[in-house]
Amino acid sequence: MSPKEPKKILIVRLSAIGDVVMASALIPSIKLKYPNAKLAWLVEPVAANLLSENPLLDEVIIWPRAQWQKLWREKRYVEWFKTVRDFIKMLRAHGFDLALDTQGLLKSGIWAFLSGADKKVGLGSKEGTAMLMNQVVERIPDAARISSEYLAMAQSQNFDTECFNMHLPVSEQTSSTVDRLLESKGINQEKGYIVVCPFTTRPQKHWIESYWQEFFKLAQQSQLSLVILGGPGDKPNAERIVKDAKANGIEVTDLCGETKLLEAVNVIDKARLLVGVDTGLTHVGIAQHTPTIAIFGSTRPYTHTTRDNAQVMYTEIECAPCRRRPTCDGDFTCLKKLTAEDVWQQASAYL
Repeated sequence: MSPKEPKKILIVRLSAIGDVVMASALIPSIKLKYPNAKLAWLVEPVAANLLSENPLLDEVIIWPRAQWQKLWREKRYVEWFKTVRDFIKMLRAHGFDLALDTQGLLKSGIWAFLSGADKKVGLGSKEGTAMLMNQVVERIPDAARISSEYLAMAQSQNFDTECFNMHLPVSEQTSSTVDRLLESKGINQEKGYIVVCPFTTRPQKHWIESYWQEFFKLAQQSQLSLVILGGPGDKPNAERIVKDAKANGIEVTDLCGETKLLEAVNVIDKARLLVGVDTGLTHVGIAQHTPTIAIFGSTRPYTHTTRDNAQVMYTEIECAPCRRRPTCDGDFTCLKKLTAEDVWQQASAYL
C-alpha cells in the first residue's frame, strides 16, 4: 500500500436517520478505492442500528450524547469530564489518517478534529468548523440527485463513484426476525404488501391525513396488504389512522415502534411498494430498490432518485419549498395539490 493511501478512515455523520441512509453510499465507494483500509463511522445511538450489520464497516463508534447531557444536567461534572476525556482518548487511539465530517456542523466537525486524523475534510462546514478542516467540500444547494452532497465528498477524495449507491445490508438473522414478525401480524409475503411511511419530524412535511384514507381505498384494488411503518413516537398517530381505516372497512397493520431500524429496512426491502413523505424510511425504499413514491412539500431534498422505479411527487409553486418557514398559515397548499388519485396512479404503474 502506498504511504499516501489512508489506512484508517473515519466517517462522521451523527444523525439524522435519513441523512445516515443517504451518506451510506460512501461506504462501498471508500472500500472500492481502498479495500485494505479500516473504515469506522461515528454516529449517535438513534441511527447506529442502520450501520450495525454492514460488513464493509470495521467499526461503528457510538457518540453517547444523551448520556453526557444527563451527567451535565445532574451536575456530575467530574464524571462528565472523565467520560468525555476517555472518549477522546479512545477515538485518537484508532490512529485515523483521514476523517470525513459529512455533517458540516460544530457537533460533527469537532469530532473530526478531535479524532487526531492527519487529514480532516468537511462537507459545507458551518458554525466555524472550516477552521478545523484541512479541506472543505462545497455543498451544492438544491441539487437534484439523491445523496448528491455525499457524492461530491467522494469525488473530492477520488473515491470510486462509478456506482454510488446507498448501502444498508441486513443479516440473515434480522431477515428471519422480520419474517416472523410479518407472519405474526397476518401479512402474507407471497401475496405482497404496501408500506406507507406517513410520519416525520415536522408537521409541514406530512401529507394530508384524509388523503391517506383515500389512498387506502384506492390501494384495495391491488389486493395487497397495507402496513404502516414509523417509530415509537408515531404510535398514537398511527393508531388513529388505523382506526379511521377500519371504520371504512380497510385493514391496515400498524408496525410503528415494533421494529429496530434495520428490521424496518428489511420490511421495506420485502415490500411490493413504499409510499411516504420526506422521512428516513422513504429514502430507505430507494436505497433498497423497492418501488417508491416520495411525497415532498415543504422540503425537497432531491428530485432525481437514480431509480426507474422511484418517483418524487412535488408541486412546483412559488412558495415551495418553504422548509422550516411555511407561509401558508397551515394550509399546506403544496401537499393538498397532490391528491390520492395522483399518487395511486403513479404507484399503480409500479405494481
